[in-house]
Amino acid sequence: MLAQTRFFCNAVFWVLMEKKEAWPTFSSNALAPVAQVSPKLLVKHGRERIDPYYWLRDKEAPEVLAYLEAENEYTDQVMAPTESLQQKLVSEMRGRILEKDSTAPYRHGAFFYYDRYEDGQEYPVYCRADESQTEQVLLDINRLAEDHDYFDVGGFEVSPNHRYAAFAFDTTGRRIFELAVLDLESKLFTQHKIEGIASCFAWANDSDTLFYVKQDELTLRWHQIHRYRMSDRSSELVYEESDETYEVGLDVSLSERFIYVQSQSTLTSEVRVIPADGPDDEPFVFLSRQTGHEYYVTDGDDRFFVLTNHQAENFRLMEVPLHNTGMDHWRELVPHRVEVLLEDVEVFEKYFVLTEKEQGRSQMRVFERASMKSHLIPFSETVFSAECGDNFEYAAEVVRIDFESMTTPETVFDYDMGQGHMGQGNLSLVKQDVVLGGYDPEDYASEYIYATATDGTRIPVSVVYRKSCRQEGGNPTLQYGYGAYGIPMEAEFDSNLLSLLDRGIVFAVAHVRGGADLGRSWYYEGRQLKKKNTFSDFIACSEYLVESGITAKGQLYASGGSAGGLLIGAVVNMAPELY
Repeated sequence: MLAQTRFFCNAVFWVLMEKKEAWPTFSSNALAPVAQVSPKLLVKHGRERIDPYYWLRDKEAPEVLAYLEAENEYTDQVMAPTESLQQKLVSEMRGRILEKDSTAPYRHGAFFYYDRYEDGQEYPVYCRADESQTEQVLLDINRLAEDHDYFDVGGFEVSPNHRYAAFAFDTTGRRIFELAVLDLESKLFTQHKIEGIASCFAWANDSDTLFYVKQDELTLRWHQIHRYRMSDRSSELVYEESDETYEVGLDVSLSERFIYVQSQSTLTSEVRVIPADGPDDEPFVFLSRQTGHEYYVTDGDDRFFVLTNHQAENFRLMEVPLHNTGMDHWRELVPHRVEVLLEDVEVFEKYFVLTEKEQGRSQMRVFERASMKSHLIPFSETVFSAECGDNFEYAAEVVRIDFESMTTPETVFDYDMGQGHMGQGNLSLVKQDVVLGGYDPEDYASEYIYATATDGTRIPVSVVYRKSCRQEGGNPTLQYGYGAYGIPMEAEFDSNLLSLLDRGIVFAVAHVRGGADLGRSWYYEGRQLKKKNTFSDFIACSEYLVESGITAKGQLYASGGSAGGLLIGAVVNMAPELY
């Protein structure tokens, strides 16, 4: 975060200087702390190496805390002259947020559920309304958080009979949650509490049984599935994942017929299935794990649907009978396509919806289950992010969609799948986030351009800017990257970026290998022994931004967090002259 803040502020400062605005002078008298060198011999896999900073691993050690405090003090001293500008930027960003707002209501049974946010409050108020639009406040998180320095909501799941809600919260910041059960009629918490769990849980159809995930106390790896019965307050272990390279999670299908236990490692998965009407049944293994085989299961009430990469690098969709899930019984519904990555599937009673990526661009395809005829949902933009949103009605013919782009704020659409099948489909706007301050998307433009990597591969770059600020000779540009774990960089809207764009700064996202922006091969070509492609791709994008005139030498800034921090650390050592 500190590195990103510095890049952000430096980019803004550059523009302020060019515009002859108040230019803050950084402190040159502050002395940067120097970490002590304390060599430690480490032996792994029969090899020896020396780590001079191994002592920094102990985050509780007094000497480590002292060093971190010294780094913070140094940052404060260097940045002190920018205090007024920092306050100005924060004020701008907060000024764009509509604090009194609510989420788009979604139907679940006889109710419409939504969250409200009030002026000056940080947390949601969970609500629902009946057909008459009479609001019922279910839980105000702001009241619960009043007595805590830290409060994080880990989920709010309503029981199938709509009588109870399971609610998880963390007051320590270590991602260890406590689960409580709220009676939605009395609006009082029951005596059912489960401590020390992960933020993942699911109701069985009896509205009495809760399945929840428990994590390892040291590593926080999600490794156990437990079953809790409210009727007798009993809790028992259902499944434990002993392989430390795997984590487990829970999911419930839209039909609410099955609960799925997903075991997932980097490149291999395994699914166990529990009937939602038979929560006491032992989970059965859908298909035993095979190294390199990733598959994900849901159901269409009378059959299972499987997204699999078996003989399909970018995944294909299969169906299989409920009574026999062996691969010999799998039947292909949507074949593998080299140019299209299948990311997700949502199965309704009459339709299913595939979320896809073709050449790095999002798209959604609707299939009629009976005829297997399909069509693409018609979005008006070409570079965007879209996925299925809050869908809780299996029999629905309308799918709820979450949509955004680099110039369009988060938007919720409803799409009539039946009308679309007849060629008459259109997107019905449910809600779009309001950006205060007179934001007009027509003032901005986004582009999808390509750089050429050292091995000739074309690397996509998403670019967004304010039209009136483009100038000959190039604009200052902030380039962002990630490139890891097969996670694509979506075309998302960020109102905070307007503080850059409105000052003439271009924002660019380099879709480097290591993510899955252009399919699973894009991921494989940027991991392990090919990880260097991630770094060289980012540099190639930087060079192209200069060569194409979007920016110029001395005007390019780079940013990345988490795995993107590794990326930035590499590129500023490989090509320091660029940034």
